[in-house]
Amino acid sequence: MSALDDEVEDLGKIASAAPVLTPAGTAGTPDADGAGGVLGRAYRALTLGIVTVVLLIAFEATAVGTAMPVAADRLDGVALYAFAFSAYFTTSLLGMVASGQWCDRSGPLAPLAVGIGSFAVGLLLSGTATVMWVFVLGRAVQGIGGGLVIVALYVTVSRAYPERLRPTVMAAFAASWVIPSVVGPLISGTVTEQFGWRWVFLGIPVLVVLPIAAMLPPLRRAASGPPPGEPRPVDRRLLRLAVAISLGAGLLQYAGQDLRWISLVPAAAGAALMVPAALGLLPRGTFRAARGLPTVVLMRGIAAGAFVVAESFVPLMLVTQRGLTVTMAGLALAAGGATWALGSWVQSRPAMDGHRETLVRIGMVVVTAGIAATPLVLVEAVPVWIAAVAQAAGCFGMGMVISSTSVLLLKLSRPEEAGANSAALQLSDGLSNVVLLAACGAAFAGLGGGAVSVVGHGAGEAGAAASASHPAAFLAVYLPAAAVALVGALVAGRLRPGK
Repeated sequence: MSALDDEVEDLGKIASAAPVLTPAGTAGTPDADGAGGVLGRAYRALTLGIVTVVLLIAFEATAVGTAMPVAADRLDGVALYAFAFSAYFTTSLLGMVASGQWCDRSGPLAPLAVGIGSFAVGLLLSGTATVMWVFVLGRAVQGIGGGLVIVALYVTVSRAYPERLRPTVMAAFAASWVIPSVVGPLISGTVTEQFGWRWVFLGIPVLVVLPIAAMLPPLRRAASGPPPGEPRPVDRRLLRLAVAISLGAGLLQYAGQDLRWISLVPAAAGAALMVPAALGLLPRGTFRAARGLPTVVLMRGIAAGAFVVAESFVPLMLVTQRGLTVTMAGLALAAGGATWALGSWVQSRPAMDGHRETLVRIGMVVVTAGIAATPLVLVEAVPVWIAAVAQAAGCFGMGMVISSTSVLLLKLSRPEEAGANSAALQLSDGLSNVVLLAACGAAFAGLGGGAVSVVGHGAGEAGAAASASHPAAFLAVYLPAAAVALVGALVAGRLRPGK
């Protein structure tokens, strides 16, 4: 579940309109020009441009998942279906680290532009593929672009917006996911049926042109160039660690998809690559929850990993255990986009600014309750709508947690470290996803979990393919996920830096 900059009317007003970064990493407010909020004249074009980019990326994330089964079927590549997802994730890790280095050296403009371009090229590769391996290659190129963009957006927020506006910007990002999460699958399904799956991939690059045109001029004026002070040299060691962690993540995902004894070999190799790389890429003290920034990074991974694992199995559980159609099961997640945005809006209120740690703790308690309540629908007497309510509640908590940790990270980062720290935040998010999904997925399969057919389009086909799923297999997913979320609620007290 994943930044911005500001605008001035002309070059002569830059000194008064643009935020002034201080050595402590905070930004002055543009009082002289009456910039106002994120939609004031000094920030309006940049805010609208970047939020539109986020909106289109969100639509791509929801739409591509809907079209993917048909694409794999048409390309005779169902055997490589999982790699179409894992390719994006593994290369995005590399893109995140590279973007952090790039931003800290020369600013966010270049990595943002290259990232958007790479994302579009990846979509074009996948949309024009005639064989599955080219399709997977396109997804890998998309991942590099996505990793570059998400970190560059966070750095843009830190450099272009004053600290008082950053919570509002993060809330705007969360709101950008509401419409795509509700209508994205419907639009994608309609386009796939009426025009073909390729247009789901080929249509998005065209739509990105206008927001880029609106965004780049104010971005160039407000946040281009290196950060204050001496530019940080490129750390080739970190880039090598990024390659290692990407390869390790890919091996771990491969092992989790093939439950045989021989799969222990790639699993062990993946762990051997990932563990030392993670220790080198994340802030020192992350895994022991050291106060301040390390706990912020750890908390992001705890929250994202626990919730993504739980959310991923909701449709499958409702189809196989309660007999819902695939469409109806998907609608159980529809309200989540709105409640996530609501949670992010709550944390953006000025009165909440001094209570970040409390917001995160409350949010994690709500997330834990939502995850724990979801598998209650395994009991026949429990109404199915309980799952939708539980997921909506969890999304509300996640809205508070994700936006608050983003704000805390920027607040605790010096200007010259914003790129590296933003990359670490996103790495923690991604790593927890792959580790928990691989572990819970293996437990799910080992306890009798079935697999939904990726080529069947009817509810009956999906239900038949997954009818072997045992209720205990779902408990093997939700109980560990709830336990991880509860740990997050306990660790939240260490978000405040030590004196």
